[in-house]
Amino acid sequence: MGVTKRHIHSMRANQMADLAKVLSNPARVAILEYIGDCDGCLCQDIAEKIRLSQPTTSQHLQVIRKAGLLKSQFKGKAQYYSIDVRKWEQLQQHFQDFFEATKAKCC
Repeated sequence: MGVTKRHIHSMRANQMADLAKVLSNPARVAILEYIGDCDGCLCQDIAEKIRLSQPTTSQHLQVIRKAGLLKSQFKGKAQYYSIDVRKWEQLQQHFQDFFEATKAKCC
């Protein structure tokens, strides 16, 4: 695969691509669905629910967290994950704006 040349694209285009990348994996979608139903989830609980190994689940959680869609906090030695509602709403708005702007240009 070649270089993406992110620097030639707008910040908005790069943000959209990063967020779409998070949602492009069914395991990450399942993780987000599960976390949305609980108030702070442990990686092991998530792994059991979506039937992936704990290390694989942890890697997916880090991708989602890097995109800013998850918050995490430690309670003792355990790390709990939850949806960052503010970032989730921004994600929705980014995609809505994108689809509306694209529709206005083409249709």
